[in-house]
Amino acid sequence: MRLNVPFVPKTIYAQINATAMLALLIILTGGPMLERWVRNDFDVLDLERISGSVLVTSKIFATATPAEREAMLAAAQRSGWDLTLQPLSVSARFTTSSANELFLDSFSDWLFPPDDWDVPLGGWRTFLNGKRIVAAQIDDTTMLVSGVSSKAILRSDFVGSWSYYLVALFTLILLLSAFAIWAIMMPLRRIAHTAMDADLSHNIEIFEERGSVEIVALAKALNSMRRRIATMMESRTRMLRGISHDLRTPLTRLKLRAEHMPAGAGRDAMLSDINHLDRLLNESLSYLRDNHGQERVERTDIASTLQTICNEFADVDSDVTYRGPNRLIADCKPLAITRAVTNLCDNAIKFGSSVTVELTEAGGMMTIDVMDDGPGIADEDKERVLEPFFKVDAARHGANTGFGLGLSIVAEVVQAHRGKLTLLDRQPNGLIARIELPLR
Repeated sequence: MRLNVPFVPKTIYAQINATAMLALLIILTGGPMLERWVRNDFDVLDLERISGSVLVTSKIFATATPAEREAMLAAAQRSGWDLTLQPLSVSARFTTSSANELFLDSFSDWLFPPDDWDVPLGGWRTFLNGKRIVAAQIDDTTMLVSGVSSKAILRSDFVGSWSYYLVALFTLILLLSAFAIWAIMMPLRRIAHTAMDADLSHNIEIFEERGSVEIVALAKALNSMRRRIATMMESRTRMLRGISHDLRTPLTRLKLRAEHMPAGAGRDAMLSDINHLDRLLNESLSYLRDNHGQERVERTDIASTLQTICNEFADVDSDVTYRGPNRLIADCKPLAITRAVTNLCDNAIKFGSSVTVELTEAGGMMTIDVMDDGPGIADEDKERVLEPFFKVDAARHGANTGFGLGLSIVAEVVQAHRGKLTLLDRQPNGLIARIELPLR
């Protein structure tokens, strides 16, 4: 079931804009909320507020009498404010650093300096006797000094700025990651998975056309390309089938005429060539028939299938033996597997005297090894022999060679089963054709 959500933007460009607007809304809402939470739960140092209070208080002290100053100072100290009156000459002992200052405080001052207005006497980083202070001049001889709490965990500037930065960082990471997965990665992965398992023999749209406008356009383009490839392959197959069938009639007449010729070397050579041509035609028609594409997957006893194949070869005096379990059930296309293993055995018998078909199972995979004692195949040709119409004449040759379609058919069958076909060297000589298939 697929839901059509009308308010979801259809293009990736619009989705990116919508994601950016959503991120901005979350940042503008979440930043202040995080800042209030930190200020409520932690001791936050606000130098600008302290400096402003000290400057305002110093102006009041400047208009007060000495007695009034003493009374106001006592009231401020009773309220918990570390406030003192100092001679202005003490400002000569101000320093801009202290051995008691934590590195985090110094780093916060460097990273988030206070604002430039209402700068206290001596600057924002002022220390007296190793203690951080904020000072303001009252008159020509007196200044007002306020101690800064050393118990504060965070700076107000740090909290204010980093609340937004932190919310922005997590919001952008989460939203962009979710957008990339939902709008780009998942559709592309779905298309890639479909392309890996694509079956051109069925006239259906294999790429699902859903998602953003760009993903839908990509799926439509791939479906169109699939149709063109399928049409081209069907046209080629139809042409080659026609040629193969048309050749059978004159070939049959040639065979009949050759059989009525007087016995001799010429007659035998002609019949041998005609039979060779007939095998080539059968091979090409078998390749073009592609029956495994339409065959359905069934629960099959692979061990029994392989034993039957080996017995059929043994019935015609071929040394083909089976080695493996007596029963192994797997989901596969039985006729296609039979055709693939038969082709491997037939190919092995042509170039070797003894063939062994071995079946093993491990980790949800089954392995079928067809081993012969023939001349083998060079490493540089092991990939190319899986291509249609390629033959390695130097290693495997003889009167029984065909168009080079046997291994191509095997490769297509294995690919249709999501398996793997590998050609390995056998010691001391020979070839191992290994088929690895999933059991389910």
